[in-house]
Amino acid sequence: MKDDQKIKGSFNTGFVFGKKNYTYMFIGIAVIALGFILMSGGGSEDPNEFNDAIYNFRRIRLAPALVLIGFAIEVYAILLNPNKK
Repeated sequence: MKDDQKIKGSFNTGFVFGKKNYTYMFIGIAVIALGFILMSGGGSEDPNEFNDAIYNFRRIRLAPALVLIGFAIEVYAILLNPNKK
């Protein structure tokens, strides 16, 4: 048997994950991005004035929870078996 026949047959040209995996990955990225967008803002125009908006529910509880949920979706997407029905 020739060496190039062995090498040619050993490569896998398909994708690493299935369509379902990539769908969940994009959903997870969107949830993470939404969490970071909700975390932003709350600054003050005057540096001598303190703005209490940084301590509201959206920035302290909701946004970090969304980021963690997004990372959990990403882990699920990686571990999901696309061949299983």
